[in-house]
This record gives sequence, C-alpha cells and structure tokens, in this order.
Amino acid sequence: MSKPFAPYISPNDSPLEMSLRGIVLGAILGIVFGAASVYLGLRVGLTTSASIPIAVMAITILKKLRGNTVLENNIVQTVGSAGESVAAAVVFTIPALIFLGFPLKISITLLIALTGGVLGVLLMIPLRRYLIVKEHGNLRFPEGTACAEIIKAGEIGGTSAAKIFKGIGLGVLWKGMSNLFGFWKPSIDYTIPAYRGASIGLDIAPELMGVGYIIGWHTSLIMVGGGLMASFIISPIIAFIGAVASQPIYPGTIPISEMSPTDIWRNYLKYMGAGAVATGGVIGLIRAFPSIWSSLTASIKQLAVERGNSNNTSGEIPRTERDTPITIVGIGSLLIILFIWLVPTFRVNVLGAALIFIFGFLFSVVSARITGIVGSSSSPLSGMTIAVLMATCLIFLAVGWTGQEYTYLALVIGATVCIAISNAGTTAQDLKTGHLLGATPSAQQLAILIGVVTSAAVVGITMLLLNESQAKEIPVQTKFVIAEQQLVRAEEMEGRDGRTYLLVKVQDIHGVEPGNYLVDPQTREPVYKREDGIGGRELAAPQSNLMAVLISGLLEQKLPWGLIMIGASIALFMELLGFHSLTFSVGFYLPLSTTLPIFMGGVVRRIADWKYKREPDSTEESEGTLLSSGLIAGGALLGVAAAFLNFIPGFVDEETGLPMPLAFGYKYLPFLWNFELLAVGVFGVLMWVLFREARSRK
Repeated sequence: MSKPFAPYISPNDSPLEMSLRGIVLGAILGIVFGAASVYLGLRVGLTTSASIPIAVMAITILKKLRGNTVLENNIVQTVGSAGESVAAAVVFTIPALIFLGFPLKISITLLIALTGGVLGVLLMIPLRRYLIVKEHGNLRFPEGTACAEIIKAGEIGGTSAAKIFKGIGLGVLWKGMSNLFGFWKPSIDYTIPAYRGASIGLDIAPELMGVGYIIGWHTSLIMVGGGLMASFIISPIIAFIGAVASQPIYPGTIPISEMSPTDIWRNYLKYMGAGAVATGGVIGLIRAFPSIWSSLTASIKQLAVERGNSNNTSGEIPRTERDTPITIVGIGSLLIILFIWLVPTFRVNVLGAALIFIFGFLFSVVSARITGIVGSSSSPLSGMTIAVLMATCLIFLAVGWTGQEYTYLALVIGATVCIAISNAGTTAQDLKTGHLLGATPSAQQLAILIGVVTSAAVVGITMLLLNESQAKEIPVQTKFVIAEQQLVRAEEMEGRDGRTYLLVKVQDIHGVEPGNYLVDPQTREPVYKREDGIGGRELAAPQSNLMAVLISGLLEQKLPWGLIMIGASIALFMELLGFHSLTFSVGFYLPLSTTLPIFMGGVVRRIADWKYKREPDSTEESEGTLLSSGLIAGGALLGVAAAFLNFIPGFVDEETGLPMPLAFGYKYLPFLWNFELLAVGVFGVLMWVLFREARSRK
C-alpha cells in the first residue's frame, strides 16, 4: 500500500508566497526568456521550456535579497514560465498573417496573446483537482516535477544558477564578437562549384548549439538529415534539370540556370518544405489522436464527478486546495469570448467566437493531460493547432465561406486557441510543481495570469520589431495592374516612403514573383514588393508557414501544388522508414546553415553522454542542459538587440549587417573577418567548452 501524498510545505503552514518582489522578478525573467523564445521560434520553429532555468535563477537572486521561501521561489517560476509559453504559441501562428497577405500589427498580436493566454489559464482551473491531485501517481509532469526538486534543493544550498549565468555570458560574448564587433563572420556559406545547386553553410550561433544539445543527438541528427537532403539532393536536381530551361519555371521568375542555391531555396525548396512540414504535422496529429481522445473523454467524465463532489464539500478548505472560485472562471471565460466577438480588431463573428471557446476547452484538456505525460517541450502543440485549423476550415467550407477574406478569420481562431492550449499545458505543469511543494493553487493561478499580461505585450512588440528590422521594400521593375476585385478587402499599409498603399497578395501572374506587394490605390499598379523579415532565411518561421499553407490550401486553393505534393511525398517516405517526419521536414524547410549548428550541439551531447557514462539523451541530464539554456538566452537576446540596431538610420552596414560604429574587428583587423576558418574554429572552441561544462558535479 502506497504512502499518502504529503506536500513539502504543510497545508497548516503559511510561509511568504505572493510578494511584490517575487512577481516583479518573475515578470522580468518571463520577459527575458519570452523575447529569446520569440527569436528562437522564428528562426528554427522550436522553443525550449524556460521553467527550470527560471526556477534556478529565482533561487539565486532571491537568496541574495534574503528572506525568501520555497513558495516565493515557486511564484517567481510560475510568473516567468508564462512568457515562454505565450511566445511559443504566438510565433507558431500569428506570423502566418504575412504569408496570407495581411500586415502584421501590434493591436491584433497583443489582443490575441492576451485573450488566448488568459483563456487557457481559466479553462485549466476546473481540471486541477483531477489532473494534478487525483492523477498524481499517473501523470508525472516531468518539467514540473524537476522544478519542484530544484526548488527544494535550493533551500538547502543546492543550485546550478552559475551554469545558466555562465551560459548567458558565453552566448552574449560569442554572438557579440561576430554580430556587433565583427571579429569573425556570423555565418559562412560556400557554394560548391563542382556540384551545381549544392551549398553548405554554418551559422556561428551559440543559441542554435544550445538547442541541439537540449533536443539531443537523435533529434538533431534527423533534423540535419532534412537539411542535407534539401541542399545536396533536391537543390542539385533542380539545378541540373533547370540548366536547359531558357524560360522561368513557375513560381520562379528567372530561368533556373541563373539562380543561386539561395534563389532555388526561395522559389522551390521553401514550398516543398512547407508541404513536408504540413504533412508531418498531420501525421503527428493522427499518431497522437488516441491519446488526445482518451485524455479528452477521461477528463470530461472526471470533471463532472469532481463538480458533484465539490457541491457536497463542507467545512474550511485547506490552503493547498484553494482554487480560484468557479464563478470567476465562468464569468471570466464568458467575458473573454464576448470581448473577442465585439471588438472590431478581431473581426470575429459569432460562429468564430463559439469555435474559439469550444476548441479552446477541448484542446486545453488534451494539452494539460499530454503535458503530464511527456512534458511541455514535447507536447504536440503544432499538431493540436493543425487539428483546430483543419476543423475550422472544413466548417467554413461547409457553410460556403471561401476566399482570402476568411483566411484571416480562420487564423485568428487558430492562433487564439493555440495560445490557450499552450498556456493550459504550462499552467498544469506549474500547478504540479506547486502541488509537490505545498503551494496555494489560487495564488499560482493569479501569478500565471500576471505573467500572461506582462509578457504578452513584450512578445508581440519583439516579434514586430524583428520583422521590421529585416523587412525590405523593393521597387517593382515589371509593371502590371491588380484586378479591382482584389483591392476590395486589401488592407492599408504605410510604406517606408511615408505614402499609404494597399497590401495585396499576388499569385498566379505569369512572370511575376508571388508575394506581397504595396499597390498604389489610384493606379492599381504595384510600386514595391514587400519582403518581410519573417519568412526570410534568418527568420524562416516554419511553423507559421505551415499554418498559412493549411489555411490557404483549404480556403483559397492557390498554391504551387506540384511542389507542395513533392514535399508531402518526402514526409510520407520518411514515415515509412520509421522516422518522425515532422522533425525531418522542419530540417528540410530550414537552410542547412541553421540546422548544422543544431546538429553540432547534438554531437556534443552524444560525446558527453558517452564520455561521462550517461544514458543517451536522458531528460535527467542537468549540467549541460543548464549551460545550454544560458547559451540560448544569451545568444537570442544579443540577436534581438543586434536586429533592433537596424532602426538607427545609417548605423548598420547593408552589405555586412554590422553596426559600423561598433565593428572594431571588421575595421581594424579585416583579415580576421575574411578568414572564414576562424569562424569555424571559434565555434569548435564553444563546442569544447560546452562538452567540459557538461560534466556532472561531484
């Protein structure tokens, strides 16, 4: 007979829990890791859980301030974890507006992040007793349990915050030496002359190495395999066959014989990769469907039972069982849905508002339970969002809603639900940590709501600024006229020349490169081709492109389907070989220069596990993982800061991308910048440092 569960802090004790300093510190850490997650999610389509590094940093910082308690440390972690949760869902969905032909605006981004995040927390509250208390022995919530152990160890002096701070310092140093000071190139690319169409590249990015170490050898190997297929098989095939074509082949606008490997990626491989990612996502959803269905049915049944039991409860409720009152949950959820329906910025009708609530509730249940099984980092967030988008689009088709005007509505529904289910999983993880420690549930629920509100604005602003920092408006050389019916629902957008244009998505015009164009409303002639920063090679946003492909394919039917189907076939082939095709497909979509440093991080993990006699890719490994978390935070934040320098007129050189007033290495030691093997060497040094720091402490 198993012992009854006893929390670390007794329900009869009431140590300091909610404090102003704890909330402020948690909000700051949430903003920092949220901004890093935005950069990482846009670049590689992946994010890593920030709960553990935030918990470790909270212990160290509050110890310096003195008087901290276990429960106060937990509140800091709870507030901070909301930043990463909101950031992941935002970058997976909202940038799809760009791919669908709509401008990215702070108003809609902020409103979706706030409403979706708050809705996810509220919908999780009635499920706490079942998922956290009743299922305590069955749902392990790996990151939540690890956080609880770290916070307990922190009380008696055991903490590894030094690893995280060291990683942040290394990430800032390595990234700054290249991206700010120009001592070596931040990225190297080499086109292979004897193998036309093939190229190899490497981003000297500490944050990508950190990602590779955390996801492990096996996953990073599959991902780089996708990049190698794209760069060394598919691209050369296109170049070889296209060498004899004297005319452009759609969707390209110049002959393939004149294209560089980058042009081939932009015109052909990107669409194949989108088809592969979409197919991999759908297959992942099918694979997870039994778990989704069992989680949903079990949770709904138990919710009814718990509701009946709560009506029979008498006497004072222990501190560790005090939830936010169900009346507040119900009224709050209703007000959010009414807000989404009535605020014009959302452009959501009554059916859309109903779908947000229904899908939000159903998949919040699923997300919370699956997080309890596999953890936040492995939860199939994109797969569940795919299911929401496909169901939404099929409903739209059933009622006759087709065309670009309904793509916006479908995306708003999908994005709001995605953020809700992401935050529901994170809330469940945090409540598990609190349950093990003896925290007050209502305090944690309030804390994560505060975290959502404080991080939502920063996440949205960071994403928009990153996009604008690398956006381009290229004058149109070939004159053509946009059909008048296409301008009816086009949105106004101010160009960089100060004039107001209409943003129009152009497809299927012979000799014209597909994309977004700024159109003169009087002449109906495009003046500039708008190339947003998001969607380019550095901020590829593969998950958002996947969402756009699904919506556009179902509601508009305007895609280069031949290329999409090639990518889908590649994904199916990988599934037949026994691999998870989504990971491979993301690697196929991303440039090899992005997946290769991730793979190198995986190589370090492989060697470290062998050398230090650990189980390969074990989730129990902490030393290298904590340093890698710091590398991710430091490198990503420096990348964000460097991108923002583009807003200072004349500060950044367009050719090199360096801020010239700071580029001392480039100006005074140019031979270092031109010596590309130096960049490879310093990346190797960072690999060695990570390997050494991955040793277990005695």
